[in-house]
Amino acid sequence: MALPRPSSTTTAIVTGASSGLGIHFATELASLGHHVTIVARREAPMVALADAIARSGAPAPVLIVVADLSTKSGRELLWKKVAESGRTPSVLINNAGFSTTGPASRAEVEREVALVRTNVEAVVALSTKVLSFMVEAGAGAILNVASTAAFQPLPGQGAYGASKAFVLSYTHALAAEVAGSNITVTALCPGPVETGFAEAAGFSEEAVNVLPKIMWVRADKVARAGLEGLGQGTSVVIPGLVNKVAAKFSRHAPPAFLAKVLAKRHPQL
Repeated sequence: MALPRPSSTTTAIVTGASSGLGIHFATELASLGHHVTIVARREAPMVALADAIARSGAPAPVLIVVADLSTKSGRELLWKKVAESGRTPSVLINNAGFSTTGPASRAEVEREVALVRTNVEAVVALSTKVLSFMVEAGAGAILNVASTAAFQPLPGQGAYGASKAFVLSYTHALAAEVAGSNITVTALCPGPVETGFAEAAGFSEEAVNVLPKIMWVRADKVARAGLEGLGQGTSVVIPGLVNKVAAKFSRHAPPAFLAKVLAKRHPQL
């Protein structure tokens, strides 16, 4: 199975496209000939990304949508802009997401709820919407960005780990629903990625260095691995050999045991 063919009537939607993996997803899809719709809350980085894609020889201008996808109004704006462009989504990259850190007892309630709305609610809302287009067209591809955090409880980032476990389970379910069709659904589960994600989550440089360097994978390689897995119909993609081994161990270890071990090692606890 391959990615849907680019066409003048379709677009590849990339969320969280103002930084990190989102930039690489959009750039890679454009290089494959896809028209790209990029979505994020910050406009300036997306304008720079769209300009870079245009300079690379993209056949059509990138569609920029400034929206908060954790809100209903933000998602409605996205669909309005896509409809106005005369295109339908053939590829969806659910990449938008963030993490909080520290014990739940000291967390900001609204920030935790915002995490769930972004990491979970938006993924469900967007996937449900695009699947109706894809089923009608008889082709499509959805890549949901999860994490190796999906394979075990994550004290110190409890809501984040749980949100990614949801994304992984949800992706498996969607993939089973469309099995045998020309639609593919894949979960990308990276370990630590060399982006600004850790800093945005509140990790200090010392905390980031707790994770062995061998576990870190460059953002461009993670994005490329995700798209290659999506094109091949792979259900779960885990970039990096060490991360694959760690995920396999986490699948079989008792959750209570893992939680205790990780709680002792988490730099924010």
